[in-house]
Amino acid sequence: MSAATTRTPRTPRAPRTPDRLCVEAVELAREAAEEAAFPGVVGAHVDAVAEGDRVVTHFFECKEPGYRGWRWAVTVTRASRAKNVTLDETVLLPGPDSLLAPEWVPWSERLRPGDMGPGDLLPTEQDDPRLEPGYSGEDAPPPNSAVSEELAEHLDAEDAEIVSRTPSRGAISSVAEELGMRRARVLSRYGLHLAADRWDEAFGAQTPMAQAAPATCVSCAFLVPMAGSLKQAFGVCANEFSPADGRVVSLSYGCGGHSEAAVMPAPPRPAPPVLDSMAADAFPLRPAKDSGSTSEPDTGSDDLGHS
Repeated sequence: MSAATTRTPRTPRAPRTPDRLCVEAVELAREAAEEAAFPGVVGAHVDAVAEGDRVVTHFFECKEPGYRGWRWAVTVTRASRAKNVTLDETVLLPGPDSLLAPEWVPWSERLRPGDMGPGDLLPTEQDDPRLEPGYSGEDAPPPNSAVSEELAEHLDAEDAEIVSRTPSRGAISSVAEELGMRRARVLSRYGLHLAADRWDEAFGAQTPMAQAAPATCVSCAFLVPMAGSLKQAFGVCANEFSPADGRVVSLSYGCGGHSEAAVMPAPPRPAPPVLDSMAADAFPLRPAKDSGSTSEPDTGSDDLGHS
């Protein structure tokens, strides 16, 4: 049997016994804590823990506002066969139930959509997985070069005296600029997937608005198609009354502002007025004599006895 198989497991080391003189040096530790802090900030003695042979740390409550649960830790020690206890260090340490600041997170991970303001710059990493090379420049090294390395060196040596270093009309950078592709980097497939996931989560088929919509955006007249590969799944909403106006929406998204959801008929045209309100109509005060409705008053009638 080898020594490795016959080795017995180690037993856990028993806790050290605190040194008696170091444990009794409570007042020395309190004076050191009050000297580091302020009088009245150091509270009651909490505990004494052995850190090593003749090394003990005393813990005191911290009454400083904003440091709830923190403790003043004062470490004392003494030399071998010495009776004088000396001070080692004094620090303020968090306790088991202390209030701590959240763990530090790099700014690139803390940044959230909407945090950028006017004048802010957001740098991107050189190897950002969301981006990939956009076009091949004529001065880029292989394999991004349009020609081989040997041919590029031959052309540079041959045309050095008659060709300037300014990109000519036939250069790759010039052609890329004319085609609208002169970008050093473009979105990679990974970057497209990330953008598609964000847009589909905000304005996709699983949102409450889309679940209650009468139809999807694929048949809406307010949908503006996108270019590139994303046009197969996304578009831009152009309905000013829609909650997604000006946003990228999924073709399976929908809202109550669908162009064909409820088409209102054209209102009927009012009829022309029958009466001409600008002309005057003549109305007689008495009916005509030949109408038979009334008769002329009789002036020769008998006196009715009125005075």
